[in-house]
Amino acid sequence: MSDTPPDRAGDGGQHRPPDRLDAGTDPPGGHNPARPVREFRMRGADRAGNAIFSLLTRAGIGPAHLLTTRGRRTGRPRTNPVILVQQDGQRWLVAPYGGVSWVLNARAAGRVALRRGRASRDYTIRELPPAQPGPILQRYIRIAPAARPYFQAGKDSPTADFIAEADRHPVFELTPVGEDAAP
Repeated sequence: MSDTPPDRAGDGGQHRPPDRLDAGTDPPGGHNPARPVREFRMRGADRAGNAIFSLLTRAGIGPAHLLTTRGRRTGRPRTNPVILVQQDGQRWLVAPYGGVSWVLNARAAGRVALRRGRASRDYTIRELPPAQPGPILQRYIRIAPAARPYFQAGKDSPTADFIAEADRHPVFELTPVGEDAAP
């Protein structure tokens, strides 16, 4: 379990739109047969799995990081386990479930903290426009197989299929605080 969206009661009263495409629509590019995309709903088993996943991450075990954002209304820290996409020294944060609370909090604050084991670091974020994250989303579902049911594109789909659904899966470029951002 990773990239945990909050349950409906914890979303600050906001109801987000369904995170899926109609099963009867043709997929982007026509490369895969249309497949339904699941909408995530937090259940008790998900909470228990995330608690275990978070404990392992705090111990530095596994691929996940703990993402901490500040609540946009409360100012309280909110922590969720996430899987990062890393390539050529660059890191990206993917929201496989769409505009969930941590995404809204990160957008409002413009920065996040990531922790893995004892190491913790603050980052500024920049949300990528929908035309750019196709290759990042494609790599993400290969390293985070639990998120595959929430994507219309499959792990072997061409990059164009991921670009077509990028507006449903926000991607943030992470820049460590204290380092100059590239122009």
